[in-house]
Amino acid sequence: MNSLFLFNLVTLDGFYAGPNGDIDWHNVDEEFNQFAIKQLNEIDVLLFGKTTYDLMASYWPTDEAKTDDSIIASKMNSISKIVFSTTMQEASWENTTLVHQIEKDKLLSMKETSRLAIFGSGKLAVDLINQGLVDELRILVNPVILSEGMRHLEGISKPHTLQLVRTQQFQSGNVLLVYKILY
Repeated sequence: MNSLFLFNLVTLDGFYAGPNGDIDWHNVDEEFNQFAIKQLNEIDVLLFGKTTYDLMASYWPTDEAKTDDSIIASKMNSISKIVFSTTMQEASWENTTLVHQIEKDKLLSMKETSRLAIFGSGKLAVDLINQGLVDELRILVNPVILSEGMRHLEGISKPHTLQLVRTQQFQSGNVLLVYKILY
């Protein structure tokens, strides 16, 4: 069986975005880009909530993205994507399907044949963890303290035990922590 993992960049004090949703603190360099390419090669379908979808869809299809990050842009644009939103009427980013509600059975079925990932999408990630659908957390801790913002995994309904699977230290000071969720 394939799996569903959450990938998110967080600050040392546990925020995935600043007070206004800002992510300009992300510590991204060439080493991170190589990691991102490798990770994208492991994914068949990306899952997004509306806010993250809007952010990604406003950048990756642009000429700027295709020039500055051509390999990642190509992968982000070509990969299958699902955006979960109760308010959107259409999703125009190529290879995107709009879904208005989470259907646990459909996602379980997708996990049988596809490798799924959530990038960011804090509320969606929490909803899927609460339903027991996320298998792995890939948390990239950035050497930054914000002191305020949007708390990572806010709203988890019960405690979960995690098993550390691997770590990776980056030259930039980022540290990747990969945990299996033990439901």
